[in-house]
Amino acid sequence: MILTVCMSPCTDVTIELDSLNIGRTNVVKSKMLTFGGKALNVAVGVKRLGGDVYTTGLMYNDNGYMFENALDKENVPFSFVWNKGRARENYKFIDSRSMLTEVNDVGAEVSKEKLEEVLDSVKTLSARSAVTVLSGGLPRDVSPEYYGRLADAVSGNSMKILDAAGQRMFSALHRGVDLVKPNLEELENTLGRKIMDKEDMLSACHELLDRGAKRVLLSLGKQGAVITDGVEAYYCKSINVAVNSTVGAGDAMVAAAAIGLEQGASLADILKSGVAAGTARVMTNGSTSFLKERYTEVLASLYVTQI
Repeated sequence: MILTVCMSPCTDVTIELDSLNIGRTNVVKSKMLTFGGKALNVAVGVKRLGGDVYTTGLMYNDNGYMFENALDKENVPFSFVWNKGRARENYKFIDSRSMLTEVNDVGAEVSKEKLEEVLDSVKTLSARSAVTVLSGGLPRDVSPEYYGRLADAVSGNSMKILDAAGQRMFSALHRGVDLVKPNLEELENTLGRKIMDKEDMLSACHELLDRGAKRVLLSLGKQGAVITDGVEAYYCKSINVAVNSTVGAGDAMVAAAAIGLEQGASLADILKSGVAAGTARVMTNGSTSFLKERYTEVLASLYVTQI
């Protein structure tokens, strides 16, 4: 089983318009509401690929039933630690050039008692999970060090995947992580420097390996992705596709990588499946996940090269 841990569920309001004009009136072309959060998106992706998945973390009393309904529709089982207030609302504006502008809410405060309950849930559920995914943000005023506590709570029998940036990433890496998946912008911001070329990119990945990661899966957006364990490194270029939305592409990549890790797949195969899922996601309209049929089509057309 794959366990995903969501500390920051959110309602994503995705708005498409011709162009985003700051300081002017903008006319909406389409609007879509989805109930997720990075770890919940990963859980849905795993389920759509036929994997056995379970999700836990925080949920909120006022609108949590909407998230439960969305997970029920995807046949994703769950158990949450319930907190007062509402899950945060994020706004994503996409213009005709597929340029994404995000405005993220901060959400409600969470008590120390609730945070301890989540740790207890992770300890129990990860003990029967082959892979545990720690993904996304944290509630308001919760220290980034909490990610380290989450990583410590994961059973030693469960492999850990991390998708978080900045001090949250560093805090968990120090505890040891089987795979970390930043994108290029996150990696630059986390390390505090620009990555200029391939050699610099691999050097940056090695910094994460030195900090405790066993594997680094680096997303390069429409250019594909790179994976390395410090001994071998591979690159997979994505295919050119019509982009409906990039929202959730990284979560789709993590979902496929989690299944690959669970199945003992090679570095090259984890990379290829991750790129296929991320690409299938941007091709899929009206959802933050992807269709397995699209994933299968894309997977068959991808090639991995050693670098």
